Amino acid sequence: MLLIARLIILAVLLFLAFVFAIVICLFRPMHRDNVHLVARFFGSVAPVLGIKVIRRAHPVSATSQPCIYLANHQNNFDLFTHTSVVPKGTVSLGKKSLVWVPLFGQIYWLSGNILIDRNNRHSAFDTMAKTVDKMKNKLLSVWIFPEGTRSRGRGLLPFKVGAFYTAVAAQATIVPVLASCQNHIKLNRWNNGVVIVEMLEPIATTGLSKSDVKALSAKVHQVMSARSVELNKEAKALTLQARA
Repeated sequence: MLLIARLIILAVLLFLAFVFAIVICLFRPMHRDNVHLVARFFGSVAPVLGIKVIRRAHPVSATSQPCIYLANHQNNFDLFTHTSVVPKGTVSLGKKSLVWVPLFGQIYWLSGNILIDRNNRHSAFDTMAKTVDKMKNKLLSVWIFPEGTRSRGRGLLPFKVGAFYTAVAAQATIVPVLASCQNHIKLNRWNNGVVIVEMLEPIATTGLSKSDVKALSAKVHQVMSARSVELNKEAKALTLQARA
């Protein structure tokens, strides 16, 4: 019964979110804050799913300097957890194939997000070069899932290096973002416990070059992996406490 009720409520809220996003995108297509506004709407849905999201944003998110936010990508619930900390002036990088998803794809594009064709190396490099230009000229920050796919409980997967080449080319600060484990979330469970979404300490790329990319990627992966273990333990303890 709870599952059916949640699915109905979720469907209504998603419909309203799409209407809200369409109105915003039609009145100000590609605006720098469209993604932030739509993300906040999705982030507000978490309590309906029985999820308590604890947000720990870093002060860098309030600055005007463009950053590259690197977030772990677990499952579809990212849409309701990670979105709660997306700052203003931030767009995301997504697969070009998303544009063919009815309604969602068109909204994703009109919101100002960047579409990349990962299957075409030349096109992907061209997109990343244009992304660097947008970061420098429009002071846009970019949200990227460096794993390139959902981990689905397999821990932090290896990173693709494109995000790091972009960060170095733009000399932009990297801000790792982690959501604690979401595998315990079930729509037929009343209390789905706690998910912690945390922005970690920024990592500067000033003075780095292409030759430093692999080392930078390994460093960020190590930092995020270590912190992920700690966050998972903390979130699990808080979830057990909430259910007690």
